[in-house]
Amino acid sequence: MILDEHIEKRIKGRLKIDNPWWTNGKIPAYYGGMMPRAYLEIFYPLVKNCKINRAQILMGPRRVGKTVMIYHTIQRLIDNGVDPSNIVYISIETPIYNGVSLEQLVEIAMTASDNSNWRNTQCFVFFDEVQYLKDWEIHLKSLIDTYKNVRFVASGSAAAALKKSSNESGAGRFSDFSLPPLTFFEYVQLRKVSHLLEEYSITWNGHKTHCFKATDITVLNDTFIDYINYGGYPEVAFNEQLQNDPGQYIRHDIIDKVLLRDLPSLYGISDVQELNSLFTMIAYNSGNEFSYESLASNSGVQKDTLRKYVQYLEAAFLIKVIHRADNTAKRYQREHSFKIYLTNPSLRCALFQPITMTDHEIWALVETAIYAQWIPRLGANIAYANWRLGRKEIGEVDIVGINSGRGKADWAVEVKWSDRYYDNPSELNSLKSFMETNRLTHALVTTKGLSGLKDMPWGSLQFMPSACYAYIVGRNTLNRTRDVMGL
Repeated sequence: MILDEHIEKRIKGRLKIDNPWWTNGKIPAYYGGMMPRAYLEIFYPLVKNCKINRAQILMGPRRVGKTVMIYHTIQRLIDNGVDPSNIVYISIETPIYNGVSLEQLVEIAMTASDNSNWRNTQCFVFFDEVQYLKDWEIHLKSLIDTYKNVRFVASGSAAAALKKSSNESGAGRFSDFSLPPLTFFEYVQLRKVSHLLEEYSITWNGHKTHCFKATDITVLNDTFIDYINYGGYPEVAFNEQLQNDPGQYIRHDIIDKVLLRDLPSLYGISDVQELNSLFTMIAYNSGNEFSYESLASNSGVQKDTLRKYVQYLEAAFLIKVIHRADNTAKRYQREHSFKIYLTNPSLRCALFQPITMTDHEIWALVETAIYAQWIPRLGANIAYANWRLGRKEIGEVDIVGINSGRGKADWAVEVKWSDRYYDNPSELNSLKSFMETNRLTHALVTTKGLSGLKDMPWGSLQFMPSACYAYIVGRNTLNRTRDVMGL
């Protein structure tokens, strides 16, 4: 495409606005004033590593901080000696770029930055919201093959399209990195209240394990409830004005754009009202057990269509389907029911209203918040156990970790928002049965505020406040990501 001189001039003007470091060496003050997410410590080394000729694809839900993390990465590159004129940021959503190829944008940007030697030096180019460019993966692959001296980074919110295209067209050329909603560990760090937790060691299953206990459980639980209501999205978590009406912000900028724009355009969905109604129902009942039969009966939507909708919502990082295992930790061959969790409990608050510690729905959202810490864990094989315990009783354990190699349970967690079972552990019949069947000597039970070890005839139960457990899982998930990335 041959660009009109006037259009090219306007593109250069826009690029100069979006790349202020070309003149002052600094990212915009709005982004510079934000505390970096902990995941930056993992993402930055991947971007900086230019030894392998691959593009880094940054994926994640809307509004979890992908653009902010790109800007923080750019500032860190500059602080570590990269010439600011060798760094380019391009937001594909910008209307003036419509119809302009990625290669043209890169060429124009390098001219606009007055970098005459850019072809002979190490450069970094960031494409934000790349999914809005048709066949982006083909264009990006071509750029990687053409410009060996440029490290390309692309971000996007439409996970399904990005990952599918990345796998099919970018084999050997793209590396994926998923940025989840804020974990409770990050939320505590960003709110600068880490003093509410104190590290200590326990002996767990014969091994010494690092844990955290609350220095003030009342304040920590208040912080945990704030996290459930607002904490998944950095902008809402630290903006009291948005917290006064989080629904308007999240519905418009996240839910509506995903449900009404992204998914329909990606998958050709004609009845967006059906999709919206399904998501609203799932959000209200996050953590409940579903079946396609019950969903079809309640919604009037055919089962095959429902299956597709659930897949789309999961691909958009809005929900996570958790599969069912029996009392021996074996998957059911025919899956009639499953649980669905919001990947971020704050979505429910946006659609309905904030919850308090005493609301009836709190138990489900505490469980949702804990699952939200597990969902981003690379390599995690978790399920919930559900089986017939007796003639009239159903046995269930909230979270079980399954050893993929052995096909057996390695651990079990029962999530409670109550201190009742700390005083009455013998009432945990389902957990007792599951431990005995799977020969588990230890299990964990969360509480509202009490902690301690209870030795029972069938095994040892470690009791821990739900907020402490969520913090530990979020922290370990971050560390696991770092280990898998080899950092």
